[in-house]
Amino acid sequence: MLTDPIADMLTRIRNAVLIKAEKVDIPASKMKLDIAKILKEEGFIRAYKILKDKKQGILRITLKYALDNHPCISGLKRISKPGRRVYANSEVVPTVMGGVGISILTTSKGILTGKVCRRDKVGGEVLCHIW
Repeated sequence: MLTDPIADMLTRIRNAVLIKAEKVDIPASKMKLDIAKILKEEGFIRAYKILKDKKQGILRITLKYALDNHPCISGLKRISKPGRRVYANSEVVPTVMGGVGISILTTSKGILTGKVCRRDKVGGEVLCHIW
C-alpha cells in the first residue's frame, strides 16, 4: 500500500522522462486521471488512456518530446504531502517559473490549474508544480 499515490505518480513520470521513455504505466485512480487530463490540456503529455485489468486499472501516459528529443516536462515537485498539507486561497495561488509552469490544486470544484483557480476565485490544496 502506498502512503502517497500522487507522489508515486510524479516520481514515475520523472523517472520515465529521465530515461526518455515513450510511455509510463501508473496504477489508476480518479485523481490521477484528472491530473493526467490537466497535463494533456496544458501540453505536457501527448496522450493518456485507462487500461483495464483485474484490479483498479492502469493509467498509461504517453510522454511528449520536442523535435530535439528534449522532454516537455523538465520538472515536477510535490507540494502538499500527507504529513504537511499546503493550502492557498484564490489571492495567493502560486505561479510556477514565472508562468511557464503550472500549479495543480484540488478544490471544491475539482482538480484545477492555478490559472483557473485565480480566474474563478477559488482556493484549495496545492498538489504539485510542473514545469
